[in-house]
Amino acid sequence: MTAAALRALHHDRTPDDPLVLPGPWDAASARAFVEAGFPALATPSAGVSDALGYADGAAPAAEMFAAVARIVRAVPASVPVSADVEAGYGLPPEELVERLLESGAAGCNLEDSVDGVLVEAERQADRLAAVREAAGDALFVNARVDTYVHGSPGSPGSPGSPGTDPGREAETVRRALLYVAAGAECVYPIMAPPEALPRLAAAVPGPLNALARPDGPAPRRLGGLGATRITFGPWFQRRAMAAVRGFADELRHG
Repeated sequence: MTAAALRALHHDRTPDDPLVLPGPWDAASARAFVEAGFPALATPSAGVSDALGYADGAAPAAEMFAAVARIVRAVPASVPVSADVEAGYGLPPEELVERLLESGAAGCNLEDSVDGVLVEAERQADRLAAVREAAGDALFVNARVDTYVHGSPGSPGSPGSPGTDPGREAETVRRALLYVAAGAECVYPIMAPPEALPRLAAAVPGPLNALARPDGPAPRRLGGLGATRITFGPWFQRRAMAAVRGFADELRHG
């Protein structure tokens, strides 16, 4: 499926109808989500890594791209798949785009931190611009902003209340605006607290991606707060593995 279809799903949405993208970690889970009626999917790097037997961030690029390709092949061509490729595995933009297109992905997440450290925002914007130049309209680029995960330069913030840290929020907006200007079509301030979403949505043009968490607001509520796109990280994969462990315990001790 082309990036155009994924792109179209992000627009003309109402606050009570955000784009909900579940995160498959393998071909079987991808088919299950499609059978449930979801129009598009977004792979979580942590969930895929775990399914491949690696810690988050430790899976080799070749295995991650191969996993994305299996997921794409497992679903109908009418269902676009966005791939979480972390910070791009150190690949030059042209090669990164080539590998993504070879996998069949219609879009990608690119984060602005490496090994737990934020990349300088202007350098990340240059990288995003190079990716967009190499991809043209063939990929939908979602720029992840990691300020709420790793803090922000000059404003590490209060760990207990990141949503009330004006320095962190200002840095998030600054980065988001740079990334949009560089060609990012959606911005993903991962772990942004729900109370910050209305301000972020008002400050940043274009779609805003929010992370739904088990202990947080439901996807429709996140849409009402300003999120256009809702993703879940590795939540579904971890929930599935918890169910498997439960079945195993019943079998072993029942």
